[in-house]
Amino acid sequence: MNNKNKVWMSILSIVLAVGMLFSHAPLLAQEEENHAVPQEETSKIDMTTLILDHISDSYEWHFCGEGENAVAIPLPVLLYSKVRGEWFFFNFKHLEEAEHHHETYEGFKLAEHGEANAGKIVELNPLTNEWERPLDLSLTKNAIGLFINSIILISIILYCANWYKKKKPEDAAPNGLIGLIEMLVSMVYNDIIKANIPQHVQRYSGYLLCAFFFIFLTNLIGLIPGSANLTGNIAITCVLACCTFLFTNIGGNKEYWKEIFWADGMPTWLKPIMAVIEFFGLFTKPVALMIRLFANIMAGHAALLALIGVIFITAQIGAVINGIMTPLSVFFAIFLDCLELLVAFIQAYVFTMLSAVFIGLSVPKHHH
Repeated sequence: MNNKNKVWMSILSIVLAVGMLFSHAPLLAQEEENHAVPQEETSKIDMTTLILDHISDSYEWHFCGEGENAVAIPLPVLLYSKVRGEWFFFNFKHLEEAEHHHETYEGFKLAEHGEANAGKIVELNPLTNEWERPLDLSLTKNAIGLFINSIILISIILYCANWYKKKKPEDAAPNGLIGLIEMLVSMVYNDIIKANIPQHVQRYSGYLLCAFFFIFLTNLIGLIPGSANLTGNIAITCVLACCTFLFTNIGGNKEYWKEIFWADGMPTWLKPIMAVIEFFGLFTKPVALMIRLFANIMAGHAALLALIGVIFITAQIGAVINGIMTPLSVFFAIFLDCLELLVAFIQAYVFTMLSAVFIGLSVPKHHH
């Protein structure tokens, strides 16, 4: 990477960090204002709730602010009531307005913190007198973010494919976005896929390349203030891990299954014990993939929000401490945001590499 690109990458990192700071600052400032009451009524800012609210899924696309000053787009809600046996379709704004008046809308409400299914829409079951979850097919923030990220990724790949379709032998090597994509494709294909899968490489290269670029692009977009935190949602990482599980075990050959249930080279009495251990290993591998990606991305976002929250927590202590901690918080927030750019690539690389390793183990070459 030349000096010009390094400068632009540094500027981009700083812009992302400052944008993250100012996008979340109004929320924390509002929380501080809510606590600016007489000393006997004050309480500490609940950073845990604030952080979890911002990294979890929701029925509205929240950009910044809180309360009446919030900038958010309410999303469509589609529910099937198991109690009444009916479908309900409405805008989340109606449910939000009913919540302000401590009422329900069409018999539904949003479960509060501390209740079961917190943050999810629930309805009252008159038989058990308990609030239960209906069948929820709503277009939440993560669902719409998934569509947006997929469209962006498909557009980028089709743009590059169209360039190569029109390319002539005498044309110069690509640069810019197309050159970057070519470099990444070559790296993933040669250093990850071919290096770990001994045979039938073409059968699995499409999935592994798709997984790498989807995770990498999603991680990068997740750093933009106001965007959806997809890979920080365990449901998304669970689906990715399940895909690896299916590719690994459906395509496994006889050598693979023989090594699991009746491996050679060990005493006969030990083979049933190892078969049980290896069988459970079939499921622990995708679980490890799921947890690793989810935990690393969620922890990065939570740490960044916690650093920003230090500014408003110290504001309640005193002006001197706040004046000292604010520059430090901003500095470390910018540093952490720059580090998250590297983490976005590393997590995509690690997920793809481990998936290739697991798939490679399922298609070993026949022993002669």
